[in-house]
Amino acid sequence: MFDSITIVGVGLISGSFSLALKDKALVRNVIGVSRTPESVKKALDLGLIDEALPLAEAVKKSDLIYVAIPVDVTIPVMKQIMDLVTDRQIVADAGSTKGALCASLAGHPMRGRFVAMHPMWGTEYSGPEAAVRDAFRGRACVICEKEKSAPDAVGTMEGLYRDMGMHMVYMDADAHDMHAAYISHISHITSFALANTVLEKEKEESAIFELAGGGFESTVRLAKSNPSMWLPIFMQNREHVLDVLNEHITQLRKFKSCLEKENGEYLRELMENANKIKRIIK
Repeated sequence: MFDSITIVGVGLISGSFSLALKDKALVRNVIGVSRTPESVKKALDLGLIDEALPLAEAVKKSDLIYVAIPVDVTIPVMKQIMDLVTDRQIVADAGSTKGALCASLAGHPMRGRFVAMHPMWGTEYSGPEAAVRDAFRGRACVICEKEKSAPDAVGTMEGLYRDMGMHMVYMDADAHDMHAAYISHISHITSFALANTVLEKEKEESAIFELAGGGFESTVRLAKSNPSMWLPIFMQNREHVLDVLNEHITQLRKFKSCLEKENGEYLRELMENANKIKRIIK
């Protein structure tokens, strides 16, 4: 059990992480660090945190510092944290990109106390009120550059996430960012683009509300995601996102060409090939 941990950012991921630790009696005290007083108040009211402190004070009091904030501000905040920690503390993050962060900390004398992690779970909602109990069960958690982290730090974080029902996957940082672009980031771009398409073409909001079925709702759900979180992810993982976006556009052009040429045979072939995903995702 931890005497005290700090969550930097008191939103969806960190709030769900805190709830999991509290529910399993793995921590006595959770400190919250946030730039916004409103988020702190909500986190306190919801029981996600027990107290709120400035970053430096919180780090000094904590066994574990867990960072879950937009990736564009993660690097400067993480550098502040790493300058403060001792060899008895652990620092972990939950960001959706890893290459830039790992590169920025590569030469830090306390690099071994940092575990680069990405729990592969999330929703379109944000803020303390979005936190979910038992959120991580059955999901994968990626650990990047495991060999650069101290074995005790890695072992502790593996144990925490396994207690939450996750299984571990190990990758280098660039491989993680490539796979995240294909599995996660393109889904969000597609959803944002689809929402813009419908909003541009369908001027009657009531028609969208009345006629939208389950298929549309599930496809466009991610368009509700917070741009403040996803803009820096897209920009930081720009090269991999562009690669998958170019392939996605190529696939869309194939469907477009089939319809223009009334080529039903090839259109069916494209859809049947897509059906192969059923073997992977049930």
